[in-house]
Amino acid sequence: MHDLEPIRIVCRYIEQHSDEALTLDALAAMAGLSKYHFARRFKAVVGVTLKEYASAARLRRLKDGLKDDRSIDAAVYEAGYGSPSRVYENAARNLGMTPAQYRAAGKGVSISYAVLETPLGPMLIGATDRGICFAQFGESEEELRKKLQAEHVNAEIAPMLRPYHPDFAKWTDAIVRHLAGDRPDLDLPLDIRATAFQMRVWKYLQSIPSGDVASYREVAAGIGRPKASRAVANAVARNPVALIIPCHRVIRESGALGGYRWGLERKRTLLDIERVAR
Repeated sequence: MHDLEPIRIVCRYIEQHSDEALTLDALAAMAGLSKYHFARRFKAVVGVTLKEYASAARLRRLKDGLKDDRSIDAAVYEAGYGSPSRVYENAARNLGMTPAQYRAAGKGVSISYAVLETPLGPMLIGATDRGICFAQFGESEEELRKKLQAEHVNAEIAPMLRPYHPDFAKWTDAIVRHLAGDRPDLDLPLDIRATAFQMRVWKYLQSIPSGDVASYREVAAGIGRPKASRAVANAVARNPVALIIPCHRVIRESGALGGYRWGLERKRTLLDIERVAR
């Protein structure tokens, strides 16, 4: 525990000074370690590199700034970004929308949804014009609508009118066929927000073949972060799109199913469907 304290102190410092130019030499000195040992130790303890952690802290500061009354450019500069253009270039990856849309908490973003009746209970599929942003199981349509609204506050949310848009019809048909065991892979367009680490984890999950499983440790090793099993588990638990990002294929090293955001019985059934289809 004592060995972890210097890393914790540095993490708090980065979060409080994410708008400043932080050097490896200065942070290593703060931890009382050589810069090479500090960089390795930080990655082993935190699960991401120092650069990735600092980037995430800067992004959090930007998000907080966009929620205030200051101008967008002011929020960008105060978060430590040298240029607003850089933020806009990476807006889709980092914010999931433009800074102006993020400030409005999704205002101006249109999401259409439909609820599918599946063998695992109701499943709500929500999509923008860029791809699927929400795909989750629940106990009722009302519960799922509330979850969709909570994750996309102020977005314009409405049921998808019939006949469905051709793309939306194709996406929902693929999901229905997957649950029937007729389509092992779901390579569908997504419009989701994620940190760089979450995206790496989720992309790796999509590489696990249907019917196979991997442990949290194996996923961590697969993304080049062998000591980040706990961070991987956290990223898996935050997956907003069931099936398309197949987090149900991640289990504990012991062979136990582990957790699942939408219930272990659903996880067990999904794995059975895939194994039978294979």
